[in-house]
Amino acid sequence: MRLEAAARMDVFRKLWKARKLILVVFIPLSLLPLPLIRPTSEASCAYVLIVTAVYWVSEAVPLGAAALVPAFLYPLFGVLKSSEVAAEYCKDTTLLLMGVICLAASIEKWNLHKRIALRMVMIAGAKPGMLVLGFMCCTVFLSMWLSNTSTTAMVMPIAEAVLQQLICTGLADSNNDSETADAPEDTSEAVSDKAENLDKNQLEMFYHNNSIKDTKQELSSINEDQTGEVNGLGLKPVSNQELTGHTNGHLPQAVIEIPNVKRVKTRRDSQYPTKRDHMICKCLSLSITYAATIGGLITITGTSTNLIFAEQFNTRYPDAKVINFGTWFIFSFPIALIMLVLTWLWLHFLFLGCNFRETCSLSKKRKTRREMLSERRIHEEYVKLGPISYPEVVTGIFFILMTLLWFTRDPGFVPGWTSLFEKKGYRTDATVSVFLGFLLFLIPARRPFSSSSSSSSDRKTDDDDPLAPMINWKDFQRLMPWEIVILVGGGYALAAGCKVSGLSVWIGQQLEPMSGLPPWAVTLLACLLVSAVTEFASNPATLTVFLPILSALSETLHTNPLHTLIPATMCVSFGVMLPVGNPPNAIVFSYGHVQIRDMVKAGFGVNLIGVAVVMLAITTWGVPLFNLTEFPAWAMTRNITGIL
Repeated sequence: MRLEAAARMDVFRKLWKARKLILVVFIPLSLLPLPLIRPTSEASCAYVLIVTAVYWVSEAVPLGAAALVPAFLYPLFGVLKSSEVAAEYCKDTTLLLMGVICLAASIEKWNLHKRIALRMVMIAGAKPGMLVLGFMCCTVFLSMWLSNTSTTAMVMPIAEAVLQQLICTGLADSNNDSETADAPEDTSEAVSDKAENLDKNQLEMFYHNNSIKDTKQELSSINEDQTGEVNGLGLKPVSNQELTGHTNGHLPQAVIEIPNVKRVKTRRDSQYPTKRDHMICKCLSLSITYAATIGGLITITGTSTNLIFAEQFNTRYPDAKVINFGTWFIFSFPIALIMLVLTWLWLHFLFLGCNFRETCSLSKKRKTRREMLSERRIHEEYVKLGPISYPEVVTGIFFILMTLLWFTRDPGFVPGWTSLFEKKGYRTDATVSVFLGFLLFLIPARRPFSSSSSSSSDRKTDDDDPLAPMINWKDFQRLMPWEIVILVGGGYALAAGCKVSGLSVWIGQQLEPMSGLPPWAVTLLACLLVSAVTEFASNPATLTVFLPILSALSETLHTNPLHTLIPATMCVSFGVMLPVGNPPNAIVFSYGHVQIRDMVKAGFGVNLIGVAVVMLAITTWGVPLFNLTEFPAWAMTRNITGIL
């Protein structure tokens, strides 16, 4: 009997290991009767859509590979020609993304992101509440232009250095937490001397280098103390080539390996000087991942889901000239500000309590020894960057110039710079980003007419060429997320197949019973549904599946499609309750300060805050901005064309 039970367990174990392969083979075969028994374009398209969606949600195959399924199944079933499917895999947003990647490569290469983050934290100060708010602000700003995961990978090591200084100070002198100083010179010097000893003897920190590819979440470690314990955080350094998980932004991400549960549990509360120190670590860690999500909402290039929405919407409704960088920013920026403040208040209440006067005081007269050392640590890291270099200035100018050109291209309330050209409609945001990105390959990284020995950019130049450009092709190729490009293209191909086959019209007809619901109720249900699904599935895959369905529903109910599509697009980013919800969550979790129950408790509140603020926006300032009170002519034309 024992042998039989062991044999059965061995079989089950082998089946579990091969579950992905079984799913890849079983799903297409089990659904094959659908297009064979009912050989219509709608049934064939539905077959391809279901198979691709299951592959995406289950991640039985990589997301990029699953996105190639329509490329061969549509021609096989006669839904679209092979040339028509291929054209869907490269759109205007692909060029937009390439230009943004060029700028991001320059920002990363010359450490401009680190200078911005440290400067903003220095301004905020070392009081726990203000420190959290400072890190959140700099994370939101960086996440507007870089991917959520890359931003988290950049900022988290800086925050970890501050937290380790906090822990070290507490271990050295846990009885002096309440000591305050009026900052006299002799006291400051004494504190500095003690800090130097702590830095040399108790803290060894190596973290974020000059590129995302080499970004390593190396763990801060404290040398063995008197009890012989070693503080390990369990974070494994990885490279971009190992990426296999969710991709929630438009830059390549570092693979996140969630530490073994047993290892995480070894970080006991006793290893923190006080319980309050542990709460500060939790609050600061979670604030960074939430701030990265909030920042990604602000710009159309902030995260891949925004790009997916923009391209699918413009493809489905080509006559609707309402979604561009400016209109999206005007709508989403107030949302991000409100969410930032409410999320900070929620995390402060959850982990730091309600004593805002103590944790947020800007007074320099009453500072604990620990706060003074934390400020010193941040200042030291900023000093290591040296004076601002010529490449950083050039990158900052390009950053500002790209933003201004995006805003002024076609602002809507006044004529944009595109009105200077005779032919209209030829220039988009991609034109600006690709042009400026191309210039970065030409502009020298060294200051003109300066000696190589005195050039501040020599520390990053790989050769002695005085005309070496700001970025080279390797810098661009290292950051270019080809998986995202193929994933987005697969979504466009699915949408094109649904349109040509008539499947979207059929789906809309099946949703007619919901016509009795008011628009705000339909939008709320859509927001809650996508925010729940995205906790377990990747954000781009979830949105790609839901966009055609919600578009068909809006056309059936004769409501403005933007009333449902924009809130759903934003809420799909609110997968913040679990480490598997998105890569930034996994990065923060791998540092070991938070446990799953902490993420669930805090993430549930952030999720509710996000849905509530998005609903407030779409029913207030979103109404006049997008004219949501009436069924637009461009949607009506699309509806009539689809029926015909």
